[in-house]
Amino acid sequence: MQSLIPLFLIAGAAVGVEIALTRFFAVASWSEYGYWVISIAMTGFAVSGVVMVLGRQVFLRHARWLLPALPVAMLAAGGAGWIGATLNGFNPLELQNPVSASAQLWNIALYYAALFPFFFLAGLAVSLNFVVHSNEVGRVYGYDLLGAGTGAVLALVLMFVLHPFVLVPALLPLLAIAAMISGGTRWRIAALVVLGATEAAVFGIAAPRVNEFKAIYAPMNVPDSRVVAEVLSPRGVYLLLDNFTERLDTDVSNNAGVLGVPAPPRSFGLYRDGSRIAALPNGQPAAAHAPSALDGAPYALLDAPNVLALGAAGGFRPAEALALGASHVTVIEPEPVLRHALLHGLGPSSPPAVDPRVAVSAAHPLTAAGTYDLVDIAGDFLGADDQNRNVYTAEALAGFLARLEPDGMISVPVGIREMPAYAVRVLATAREALRLAGVAEPARHVAVIRSAWNLRVLIARQPFDEARVQRLAAFADERSFDLSYAPGLPAEGREIWNDLPPIALESTSVEQTGEAQDAVAREAEQVLAGIPPQDAFDRSPVTADRPWLSPLVRLPALGAALNRIEILPQQEIGLLVNVAVLAQAIILAMVVSVLPLAARGSLRVPGPVLGRALIYFPALGLGFLLIEIAFIEHAALLLGDRTSGFALVLTTMLVFSGIGAMWAGRVAAPGRALRVAVLVAVGCSLLALVGVRPAVLAALDLPWALRAALLVVSLAPISLALGFPFPLGLDRFQHEGPALLPWAWALNGAFSVVATPLANLLGHGMGLSWLLVAGMICYIAASLSWPRNRA
Repeated sequence: MQSLIPLFLIAGAAVGVEIALTRFFAVASWSEYGYWVISIAMTGFAVSGVVMVLGRQVFLRHARWLLPALPVAMLAAGGAGWIGATLNGFNPLELQNPVSASAQLWNIALYYAALFPFFFLAGLAVSLNFVVHSNEVGRVYGYDLLGAGTGAVLALVLMFVLHPFVLVPALLPLLAIAAMISGGTRWRIAALVVLGATEAAVFGIAAPRVNEFKAIYAPMNVPDSRVVAEVLSPRGVYLLLDNFTERLDTDVSNNAGVLGVPAPPRSFGLYRDGSRIAALPNGQPAAAHAPSALDGAPYALLDAPNVLALGAAGGFRPAEALALGASHVTVIEPEPVLRHALLHGLGPSSPPAVDPRVAVSAAHPLTAAGTYDLVDIAGDFLGADDQNRNVYTAEALAGFLARLEPDGMISVPVGIREMPAYAVRVLATAREALRLAGVAEPARHVAVIRSAWNLRVLIARQPFDEARVQRLAAFADERSFDLSYAPGLPAEGREIWNDLPPIALESTSVEQTGEAQDAVAREAEQVLAGIPPQDAFDRSPVTADRPWLSPLVRLPALGAALNRIEILPQQEIGLLVNVAVLAQAIILAMVVSVLPLAARGSLRVPGPVLGRALIYFPALGLGFLLIEIAFIEHAALLLGDRTSGFALVLTTMLVFSGIGAMWAGRVAAPGRALRVAVLVAVGCSLLALVGVRPAVLAALDLPWALRAALLVVSLAPISLALGFPFPLGLDRFQHEGPALLPWAWALNGAFSVVATPLANLLGHGMGLSWLLVAGMICYIAASLSWPRNRA
């Protein structure tokens, strides 16, 4: 049993480093570029299988010294790769400039060059263990998965105490231990020497840094800027800054001076992974600016409203609501660090004083009870936490409508600084929410008020009558805001205070007419009537199955997007990264797939067997990850955090799949075991299709530990079943030719590379349910391709 412990440690180190590198990209760059890490890792695994196919006999002859040598080589390659990644001058903003893009493409290639060797060697170590222990592939695969799951947990735990910039060096000692267990005294000495030299080089040469385009870069570098508090967690690195640039980020009227209203107050700035998520009070929250703020629009239509505030804006939002006439404010702040700051303060920022008119609820926004006159979403709520996007779905808004008093309304903020089409998509979502709530004429229940940079969509339970529209128009005119849409308000012929020209990918220039324009007003009436414009942008409603406001660019419009990449906001670039990674992955998968045809003489495998293998192992590589990614998204909502959801789903599925793989090595009838495993996996997926959303909503207000336990218990059966097909297939197909074993590992890795970007595109384009459907189809295809001449 001990001979496979090094494999366990190697797998743990590989997955741990992979997760650590994705955190590095999130802090130093943008999280979208974490896809590269997954792509590089799976590419390394796939290429290692190809190399093992071609040199199987050579590797077997030298296996005795290769088994300890590979983790030592991984140790050195991991340190060198980390140094190379941190010294890379990649700047994603320059990708959007044709003049500077070529240099950034070279930097992307350098990332691959730096990180590929580590994952290639990891894949080589795993595939060598499969070849050496070819008579017990279930046990080998089980140790591989269990080690990977343990590595994911270790990386998650380390994030509570270590900055992401030191996670990779902290995980490298696992490889030294693996080498020391595999080899004799000389290898133990070599492992310690290489570990010491690698760590010395890493801490002496590596220079991880936050890129200058990140929001935190400028305020960190102004005179006398100070970090006054820091919080480390898997959710991110939180820094609280104190400098003269930090103010409450709210949209106030240009007429504030005429109105006799002061500017927004000074504050501390709270940043997570370099992005500003909130202002925290520098003293007690001030709200004298509130009457001139765009966010005050719904308060002009309601008398002493009872308010449900989603997001506290660091404590400023309840104070603003009271200043605007609210009789009572119930605050829900789901972001844990912001919630802690609201209740207990953070560093020098004190919590707001206790006020009997303000209550802080522990409920989840999607399950809040009670009835309200106003559901008021804070302006920074969407950007404060990734999971807050679930509040912007049609189903969530319909739920809020049901909690409103007869004259109540919902106030939904959306930024229009970079792309007006985001606001139009929120309007489409509002229309769908009203339709779900049984409203026959949604257009009569919506009003839109905006400034130059932000917009509020007001969704009312009752139709907007003329009196309310006039009150809203007066509020807008007095503050030089624009009423882009209200029932009975003409779209044309109005004075426009804040120019908002339309943006189209089909055109190479912004439309200029010589007069101020309102791009939202142009489309609002069409979208609320259910006939949105048909162009490069997706204006379909945001739903629980597709809970993403971005990206907006439709896949058929990728060519136009590339031609006008300089105008696209950063959240749209993630789509292009996915497409690029997918294209690369497909090329790799094709190369790996045709390899046996080129080397068929050395494989000595009949053509029909190759054909079946070409279905079986790619289907498993695709199917496992498609199902896993679907569950990660649901787990992120359940646990309130994508990092925790990712780590727990990954760990659970790897560990129980590892147990299933070990069990698979002991079954007497592999064909029957495969059919049962696929039947269980498909059955669990069908249950998830119909029941996962209600189950998640029912559990949202339970303690975190109980939600995590329920997730593990729910995933255990399908994970156990998914552990069977791969080792059963390896064992069965290698009877047709031993060289198929490393090729199968390569196929699985290559199509796993395809699965990650494919799942992201499929989920964003069609919905999470389709990931489960596609995963089921893959496993059914694998079952049908099982060789028929043996059980």
